[in-house]
Amino acid sequence: MFFRAIAFCFCFFHQCDPAGCLIELTTQLTIIMAGKQIWGNVQEAVVPWIWNWWGRRRARSNPENLYSRWEQDHDLQTFGPMGLFYEYLEMVIQFGFITLFVASFPLAPLLALMNNILEIRVDSWKLTTQFRRPVAAKAHSIGIWQEILNGMAVLSVVTNAFIVAFTSDMIPRLVYYYAYYTDPNSPMSGYINSSLSIFQTSDFHEANKPEHSTEDFDTCRYRDYRYPPDHERKYTHTMQFWHILAAKMAFIIIMEHVVFVVKFFIAWMIPDVPSEVKAKIKREKYLTQKILHEYELNKLRQKLCERRTYANMEKEVIASEGRVELAEVM
Repeated sequence: MFFRAIAFCFCFFHQCDPAGCLIELTTQLTIIMAGKQIWGNVQEAVVPWIWNWWGRRRARSNPENLYSRWEQDHDLQTFGPMGLFYEYLEMVIQFGFITLFVASFPLAPLLALMNNILEIRVDSWKLTTQFRRPVAAKAHSIGIWQEILNGMAVLSVVTNAFIVAFTSDMIPRLVYYYAYYTDPNSPMSGYINSSLSIFQTSDFHEANKPEHSTEDFDTCRYRDYRYPPDHERKYTHTMQFWHILAAKMAFIIIMEHVVFVVKFFIAWMIPDVPSEVKAKIKREKYLTQKILHEYELNKLRQKLCERRTYANMEKEVIASEGRVELAEVM
């Protein structure tokens, strides 16, 4: 009878799956990281191939000597200006699912790695055989995507801290172990009983009464921290609930700060540009400035030489004119 009451109240008050509150999120992540990504790779490979096959089928009426290779390449699918946008978008969405909810599905990074290894080969085959050659363009970096990834990395620390704090029994057990134990020799004895509250079945409202009969038992147990029906603060949260909530918030704040400190320390220890590359960049700048300086010096010397040559020529012309005049006088 006691276990029937607990099972009845668990099903009525506890809306999560018996496997845990994260089982639905885990199922969705499994579908997204496994099924959806595999289907996306198949779609990326098959759709352009079908369009190209249909284009070749329409061109079969032309003789092969009139349908040159460059015309065949021109009839391939165009990558378009938004092609890289969707590639980046796919990777950013995958990164978001991995980092934001990794605590609920630790297998997600492995599935993402396997998918990316497959996608590298699929994209290389697709770009070299099914699309025209994309027009190259210079880019300093990946642009705004870098800021989006950094924002997701920061937000993932918060979401995983909340997931660990509010979906696991770690913090309630620690609070009971250090503050609410009843037996010093066995601090965790009585934890299950303290985590279950009592509800009197006669307190159900008519609109909220369950379909199953409650006449077999007067009270039932459900997972929460509330006062029993005979207490003056009936069904309100106990002090243990607020202590656990405060411990969860403290855990979230501490975990966030620790992870952020480690993140910034690693970012400081491993710079974006290695010292060797920085030295080579500085040397290239120095050599460039040196070449420009030597070029300007040579140009200035040429101008000075030209001026001197022009001055010498003027002197020779004046001297020759003077000799002619002197010869005419004599």
